[in-house]
Amino acid sequence: MSIEIKVPTLGESVTEATVAKWFKSEGDAVEADEALLELETDKVTLEVFAPSAGTVEKIVAPAGSEVAVGAVLGLLGE
Repeated sequence: MSIEIKVPTLGESVTEATVAKWFKSEGDAVEADEALLELETDKVTLEVFAPSAGTVEKIVAPAGSEVAVGAVLGLLGE
């Protein structure tokens, strides 16, 4: 079963971000709460962390993608 990695709430009035870079590649093992990628907005840069331990199955939004709050960034396999 896959777990969706989603864009978190980015703060007041911020609805979109750009995927700056992924720290992991498809197939990489990750620990729970490990930083997976970095998002940039005009106000902040923030890291998105793994919701659980597993393997990066698929990167849905590669670096450079514009993403909205709640959008799926990638899939994490158990």
